[in-house]
Amino acid sequence: MAKMYINPNVECGKIHKEIQGHFSEHLGRCIYEGLFVKDDSGIDNVNGMRTDVVQALKEMKIPVLRWPGGCFADEYHWKDGIGPVEKRKKMINTHWGGVLEDNSFGTKEFMELCRQLGCETYINGNVGSGTVQEMSEWVEYMTFDGVSPMADLRKENGNEDPWTVNFFGVGNENWGCGGNMTPEYYANEYRRYQTYVRHYPDSKNPNKPRIYKIACGANSADYNWTDTVMKIAGNYMDGISLHHYTITHDWSKKGSATDFTKEEYYMTMKGMVFTDELINKHVAIMDKYDPAKRVGLIFDEWGTWYDVEPGTNPGFLYQQNTMRDAIVAGTTLNIFNKHCDRVRMANIAQLVNVLQSVILTEGEKMVKTPTYHVFKMYSDHQDNTLVQSSIEKSKVGVGDKMVDDLYESVSKAEDGTVTVTITNLCADEERTIDAVITDYPVSKITGTVITEEMHACNTFDNKDVVTEKEFKGFKKTENGFTLTMPACSVVKLTLKK
Repeated sequence: MAKMYINPNVECGKIHKEIQGHFSEHLGRCIYEGLFVKDDSGIDNVNGMRTDVVQALKEMKIPVLRWPGGCFADEYHWKDGIGPVEKRKKMINTHWGGVLEDNSFGTKEFMELCRQLGCETYINGNVGSGTVQEMSEWVEYMTFDGVSPMADLRKENGNEDPWTVNFFGVGNENWGCGGNMTPEYYANEYRRYQTYVRHYPDSKNPNKPRIYKIACGANSADYNWTDTVMKIAGNYMDGISLHHYTITHDWSKKGSATDFTKEEYYMTMKGMVFTDELINKHVAIMDKYDPAKRVGLIFDEWGTWYDVEPGTNPGFLYQQNTMRDAIVAGTTLNIFNKHCDRVRMANIAQLVNVLQSVILTEGEKMVKTPTYHVFKMYSDHQDNTLVQSSIEKSKVGVGDKMVDDLYESVSKAEDGTVTVTITNLCADEERTIDAVITDYPVSKITGTVITEEMHACNTFDNKDVVTEKEFKGFKKTENGFTLTMPACSVVKLTLKK
């Protein structure tokens, strides 16, 4: 039996709701068909936004959405996506599938999507192939309510009032698809570009939040990038990004999303839990230049990346989503929660039909993936206070593919309600846990669970194989509770005094 300790009286930081953020790129069927449909599609929509998808995402409590990329961001020129749709420029999406991009989904449409979702906006600007002027004018176009060329242009296009931009990324993956820059070069470019990402006052909304500026951070374990950019530009940023994808084998053979062995399951888990080490090492570098922890770590691309589904466009990155992905999602979110003193936002890749999506669509059909149900389950953590917790771990795996079996995080709401989330990474063995809670007499416990055999997935013909269900595998004790977690499971307990 594994011991677990919870002290709700020791507060460890705020779990910003944006940790459960999402990412949408002009890639495959994420935007077009997934989120946005044309008038003649026959699919229910409001101003082009799929009604079924918007409703599902609202129920999941999506807090923030990143757009337009990704690699697409550094070849995106925002003026191509404004004004009358029939007059917008058409282009070839050279990054993703070589398909026609007609720019019918642009700034206005993104802001409309976020309005319908009730979520915050995260815009990624073009440093790789764009100019300082272009980025500056986009911010002016979106956020200025005075008299200026860009504000006037926005009004001519039918938007009298400015929008709110909550987060702005100055470039994306500038070490790679965003320009193949050195960290020294990018850091100086960041200092220049961010100067013109201005906060414009809004007479109608005097409390409009300032734009949170995010610098392009490292690719996974490139610690030199973080060190160099923090040293040169740390004083000019609010956050710095980090990207890390979980692959089963390597980039040339990433493995199947659905047809995998137990060894490959644990290979995936091993790649995923590396996230904790990555954060620790990047945060140690950030602490050197920013001991006050003013700059947030923005983990704005993460998730599983497998080989595409057979018969689909390789450039569309469409993959299925199984119970294995639910374990990845739950464990990663637990890790982010435990690092909430630095991790200010995270954005799983990607929202619909791409990589580790929460939703898949096919024409008018829609299905919620196992990952969706994890995000919906974890929404109770949003904006709570992280409290002190720990859990005894054992090693599980196959051969040298060994990982810790249990990951947890615990938070407290303003009304004192405590939310406990735990993942059992063991593919085929349950785990019994004895939890001791300090100075918190529990009067009521309720629980839910997501669990199935590791290959289980939801399909358009069978949508509810993996869902969040009521969990009763626990018992109150004098000092806390005991529970028995099924193999390959994510459990949430809600505790009230």
